[in-house]
Amino acid sequence: MSKSIPVGISARHLHVSREHLDILFGVGYQLTVKKDLSQPGQFACEEQVDLVTEKGSFKKVRILGPERKQTQIEIALTDALKLGINPPVRDSGDLKGSPGLTLVGPKGEVKLEEGVIAACRHIHMTTADAAELGLKDKDVVQVRCTGERGLIYDNVLARVSDSFKLECHLDTDEGNAAKINTGNTVEIVK
Repeated sequence: MSKSIPVGISARHLHVSREHLDILFGVGYQLTVKKDLSQPGQFACEEQVDLVTEKGSFKKVRILGPERKQTQIEIALTDALKLGINPPVRDSGDLKGSPGLTLVGPKGEVKLEEGVIAACRHIHMTTADAAELGLKDKDVVQVRCTGERGLIYDNVLARVSDSFKLECHLDTDEGNAAKINTGNTVEIVK
């Protein structure tokens, strides 16, 4: 019997560095927790900024906390079409050579040379989950979702850390394609 893995659908968002938070919201500004996310220590913030390129923009895009070493914007590929950019599909933190854009906050703007990605599909899991599933960090698997628009996702990255909680993260395009939502489940294809 296969293990059911809860799904988290990830809408466009960004993670900010201390340096950029100071520019966007003012020196020493502290992020305000709106709600905790499923991954321990992660939270959605009250703070939002605009994402702007020469070809398009999105208003009021949510910041996720806590602060990061490097500012990172995660969008779906449909979002990229509106912005007129071509972000690579990458693991979180792998930003080298990715496109940039301008962030507009209430106190200032930041023009990023790089930092926009479409996050690769991934499953957060503890070492115990990984052992149970026969996986190790950075393994790549397939996952199946059932239902009216059931499908199999290829190239799903296993991310193993005891600071994680078991959950498969898909972006809004991927969730819409399978007609699944946060809280639904998927299974690894053996």
